[in-house]
Amino acid sequence: MFQTIALHPAPTGSPSGGSGRCKGCREGETPLFPFSFAYQPIVDVPARSVWAHEALVRGPGGEGAMTVLDQVNADNRYRFDQACRVNAIRTAADLGMDTRLSINFLPQAVYRPEICIRTTLEAADKYGFPRDRIVFEVTEGERVSDGPWLASILTEYQRCGFLTAIDDFGAGYAGLTLLADFQPDIVKLDMALVRDVDSSRPRQAIARGILRICEELAITVIAEGVETAGERDFFAHEGVRLMQGYLFARPCFEGLAPVTNVAG
Repeated sequence: MFQTIALHPAPTGSPSGGSGRCKGCREGETPLFPFSFAYQPIVDVPARSVWAHEALVRGPGGEGAMTVLDQVNADNRYRFDQACRVNAIRTAADLGMDTRLSINFLPQAVYRPEICIRTTLEAADKYGFPRDRIVFEVTEGERVSDGPWLASILTEYQRCGFLTAIDDFGAGYAGLTLLADFQPDIVKLDMALVRDVDSSRPRQAIARGILRICEELAITVIAEGVETAGERDFFAHEGVRLMQGYLFARPCFEGLAPVTNVAG
């Protein structure tokens, strides 16, 4: 899962003929194995409201993500990625979600962004979920070898009206060089920087540096993995509005969890 992956090879079922849609896109709603989602809120702390929900893949009975991801391989990765997008939007619409929806995607499953996004566009229209409330974020732990190629994917998603996010920022896989090629709408701070930040001067210095860069580039920051009031209060003091973590709510399987501990 953590190896470096080249992004350019086309997946199985690449386009043929002049249809403009590959077989994998047309089969996007039909996964090769069952899975579902849990949804975790991303809260706007000053507003004391839910800003978004992140769709986190789970087994059909609520089993952990790895029970699903361990079944993903080079042959089914593209169909799985397409099915995740469609089913996350459908499930969110079924739940009556009126916030933004954050969907993780697999960049190595995208061979031509303008074609691979079509199934998502159709799903958003079909289920009545506004595009500007959908956030695409790079999957946690994903390591990619070609920053400009990833930037081209995210640029196309922005062009289509979606928001974009870089997850685990500060963990090293994307790094500051990615921001030179592409400025996402959102950066999610890696939880290793968030953990115990209120009592760690090195983490505070690094976090403040990233916040200054993002402010200058007009990028919104989400503090991810917030588990204590001290972590929440540090980022609130530094002007971070959006946070996610167990302090507020754990992921809720096929549902929307109530939020707690937003106020200090």
